[in-house]
Amino acid sequence: MNHSEIVSFLWGVADLIRDTFKRGKYQDVILPLTVLRRLDCVLADTKAQVLQRQGQLKGKGLEDLDAQLRRASGFAFYNTSRYDFEKLLADAPHLAANLRNYIAGFSPNMREVLEKFDFDNTIAKLDEAGLLFQVLERFKNVDLHPDTIDNPTMGTIFEELIRKFNEALNENPGEHFTPRDVVHLMVDLMLATDEDRIRREGIVCTVYDPCCGSGGMLMITKEHITVGLRKNGDLLRPAINPNAEIHLFGQEVNPETWAVSKSDLFMKDPTGRDADNIAYGTVLSHDKHAGRTFDYLIANPPYGKDWKRDEDAVRAEHERGAAGRFAPGLPRISDGQLLFLLHMLAHAKEPKEGGSRIAIIMNGSPLFTGDAGSGESEIRRFILENDLLEALIALPEQLFYNTGIATYVWVVTNRKAPARRGKVQLIDATSFWVPMRKSLGDKRREIPLERSRDILRILADFKDGETRKVAKDGREEEIVIGRIFPTTHFGFRKITVERPLRLNFQASDERIARLEEEKGFQSLAQSKKKGATGAKEQAVGRALQEAIRKLLRTLPATLVKDRHEFERLLDAAARKAGVKLPAPARKAILSALSERDETAAICRDKDGNPEPDPELRDTESVPLAERIEVFFDREVKPHVPDAWIDTSRRDPRDGEIGLVGYEINFNRYFYRYTPPRPLEEIEADIRGIEGDIVRMLAEVTGTQPS
Repeated sequence: MNHSEIVSFLWGVADLIRDTFKRGKYQDVILPLTVLRRLDCVLADTKAQVLQRQGQLKGKGLEDLDAQLRRASGFAFYNTSRYDFEKLLADAPHLAANLRNYIAGFSPNMREVLEKFDFDNTIAKLDEAGLLFQVLERFKNVDLHPDTIDNPTMGTIFEELIRKFNEALNENPGEHFTPRDVVHLMVDLMLATDEDRIRREGIVCTVYDPCCGSGGMLMITKEHITVGLRKNGDLLRPAINPNAEIHLFGQEVNPETWAVSKSDLFMKDPTGRDADNIAYGTVLSHDKHAGRTFDYLIANPPYGKDWKRDEDAVRAEHERGAAGRFAPGLPRISDGQLLFLLHMLAHAKEPKEGGSRIAIIMNGSPLFTGDAGSGESEIRRFILENDLLEALIALPEQLFYNTGIATYVWVVTNRKAPARRGKVQLIDATSFWVPMRKSLGDKRREIPLERSRDILRILADFKDGETRKVAKDGREEEIVIGRIFPTTHFGFRKITVERPLRLNFQASDERIARLEEEKGFQSLAQSKKKGATGAKEQAVGRALQEAIRKLLRTLPATLVKDRHEFERLLDAAARKAGVKLPAPARKAILSALSERDETAAICRDKDGNPEPDPELRDTESVPLAERIEVFFDREVKPHVPDAWIDTSRRDPRDGEIGLVGYEINFNRYFYRYTPPRPLEEIEADIRGIEGDIVRMLAEVTGTQPS
């Protein structure tokens, strides 16, 4: 059977258990038993030697047999139970107890993996329902021996099963599994330009994935370097260096997928080194590889998933500044993608140590979400001002199994080639796809090998204005798919533009009535004191309110367009009436009796400076490459001559006017105008649709269309 047939065969267990397990719980049965069956097949050839060696060593009174039994099994794990799948089924009445004995016979490192499946409860449930024998028999009938199913194919089987479980659970787009075509492209982009470095004799490379899932990205990276690119057994591209020593590291928060990746690596690497380097837990708050740096880092973090569970630890680390991973800034709590990128940058080697290359795939949000000064903008600022972003590649939509959203691969490095320094390459690969023969969930498209190679050519050529011919609406057109910009191109200063406050004043009945709603006026008749003292203050306040009402009615009802003039009239009337106006009451009067008026005189402060009108306040984004004054004189002054820049609002980092922000509006650089269809053509379509509706209604009602 090929891998698809095996997946279908194993998934067929669902027919046996559907009455006992809900659809979302199928993985509790199928995944651990798939792992157990693979382990059973892998250890089958040396099982007799392990049992024999155990007997020999026990007779000598030795207690710590681990190293000897590993050597006997040929792997970093072993099983000392006398059972295997054949012998378990041969003793059906005691199957549950014997299965537990079989699992307990694994070496401690593999038991730790299997415990993450919480399989003991599943055994009890299957036994109680009378299904344990049937389910185990089905798994015994599939041959997962390495001679039949090689390691890369077994990895694909695990990932296909996980994809099906995600579909069954109807997981949100943030909980997706990365398709192989995307992983191969990401690995190629990460390794691009490094072939000569990797080919060096005696090279040792470290690869890290902070959210490694079932380990696919790590394993494919290792395969690209040491085995080459294979498909259906055919070698499509030779290995970069078969003798390279590749060390894999990762961390995963989901217990089941962690167990799959860990067990898979134990089976692939007899030393167990890579498996030992796969840590369990949430990487944002519990970094299990703290202090380590790596040559290559690759990840597909969850999209649009909040980081509330890690919030306290993340914020505390942010407060530590450069001593922590998150010094540049924190994104909004609802989306933690950029935290993973900062985490990866913190694990990059210093340039003097050889530097690192990073490939991370994210949705569009990290490119532009967040205004100047926000956490997202500050993270982009850190990356661009430190010249870490080498390239951004926009991928086609509908590539993932349970989301059709647009995605982008960020290629990040702290050792750019000299020609790339200070520049960022954008590649629009949204048209580089072919339809799949059969859709898998939301995945309806894939990136074929020739298109993937073309993306790598575009990256290597590093040419601004690179074009390709694409088919659109039945005809071929040449479009720009590559642009190169300086890093400063994506930065701007957000300046605050003020306009003067202009008010007219009038002591009309309507405006005087507004005074009752002003808090400064209402507070006159209020007191925080209790008892007689408080009542006395309230009475005094009510008397003052009434005096103010009478005072305002003595003012002329004419419209005054100068605040200074109106204040002079108000003060004169107050002196005449013997009323002393407290500052809050005076402010309330001016607020109630005023209205904005473009023809009125400018309101000025005590120093004669124009007062800004908060309602007319605006902002402008000035490109970093342009002087603020030049931009202001060209873009603002001709339209609002009385405007000025608020020079008090300055960037906290460089102290210059305006907040610095960074965003990458990818689509803007590849926008292609499509003219609307002729009106006559649209009208003809509408008339055709109307005719179809009339005919369908006639068929339903049995009448003839008029």
